[in-house]
Amino acid sequence: MNKKVILIFFFAFLIRLIALNQSLWLDEATTAKVVRQYSYSGIIAKFSPSDFHPPLYYLLMKFWTNIFGFSETALRMPSVLFSVAAGYTVYLIAGIWGAVFFLFNPLVVYYSQEARMYMLATMFLTLSLYYFLKILNLKSKNSNPNPKSKILFGLFIGLSFLTFYGSVFLIAAFLVYFLYKKEYKAFFISSAFLLASFLIISPLFYQQFINARISLTNVTNWTYVLGKANIKNLLLIPVKFSIGRIDFYPKLLYYAIAGGWTVFVLSQIAKPISLFYYLFVFPLALGFVVSFATPLLQYFRFIYLVPVMAVLLAQKKNLKFFLAAGFIIFSLSYLLLPQFHREDWKGLVKNLPEDKPVYMIIPSSDPVKYYNKGFKIQDLRLMNKDEKEIFVIPYTADIYGFDYKKILQEKNYLLKGEKIFRGLILELYSRQ
Repeated sequence: MNKKVILIFFFAFLIRLIALNQSLWLDEATTAKVVRQYSYSGIIAKFSPSDFHPPLYYLLMKFWTNIFGFSETALRMPSVLFSVAAGYTVYLIAGIWGAVFFLFNPLVVYYSQEARMYMLATMFLTLSLYYFLKILNLKSKNSNPNPKSKILFGLFIGLSFLTFYGSVFLIAAFLVYFLYKKEYKAFFISSAFLLASFLIISPLFYQQFINARISLTNVTNWTYVLGKANIKNLLLIPVKFSIGRIDFYPKLLYYAIAGGWTVFVLSQIAKPISLFYYLFVFPLALGFVVSFATPLLQYFRFIYLVPVMAVLLAQKKNLKFFLAAGFIIFSLSYLLLPQFHREDWKGLVKNLPEDKPVYMIIPSSDPVKYYNKGFKIQDLRLMNKDEKEIFVIPYTADIYGFDYKKILQEKNYLLKGEKIFRGLILELYSRQ
């Protein structure tokens, strides 16, 4: 690896440390709660049945946090490392430009700082892509045939499935292509690994499926969070793949910048007939169809396709510096401007009163418990007392379809004030 490549990876690692200790948001706080409160067996037997993800990420995080602790930085560092490792694999596939387009992609940078399973799944699937190409003998670099490639490919797709169920859409694209190319041995070996992974997790998967159906029934607007199959959610995928998680006002300016940049990025993708174009489009199309039955069409659930997009972009000859500069600008905008950071639970919890009751939806209170373990939160849905003044954190009340304002009005409460904490609201109500 030459000095230029080392410098690029060092810079990619360095920028991922900027604002790494920003406030955890709900899902990250849930990760912290799980690895802190449950044993290894407890993660599988007690927590995972009520979750919607396989347990491998939590098990790895349990091991990690036992060594490095539970700070925001410690919880997020594995995702930093997973993303850099995935970037190195992209480098082996598509050279230095492929690595640049992946490592500095603004959505990748954002989720490189997220204490969730998406970067681990991306790393496993990028390694799967590497060995997939070796099996087909299509890699641009170091493409010497290796008899172990089929085994390693099967291993990594199995690990990706045990990390994130949504991996199956890219895995399906791999398997279909093996059949198309009559690579029957590779198809059966990899299918055996996938089947073994499914059999290992099938009892848990069945419990999760049942609980997921119950949640869809009990939580009124949960389907909107998961991602219904509609054009808006489908179009958001290339937009977020291009501009990342930043959002700003005025909206017309945001739409113009995000739309224009997305069109430019898509225009730089190589010829539609290429294998990588198929690997990019097929999982999205399959995910869109499946989302009519089980909503899951959220852009971050397909982040493992960004390495494929990076390879496509690397095949283009022109405007590479302009494209890389745009990605870096959007990434630094997120990193350096706090208004684009995650919900500020850290700031909100510091401002919670100790002498007045605070109400919120209890299943969404993990961030409060992370930043103040002993703080007592009351369930907004079970409000049965008549205090003179109360504080309300209305977070997720709309998702649960709970009209707390109507209930408070019936109890003669009036809104007296509110504080904003970057995506969060703390409301003060007074009884008349």
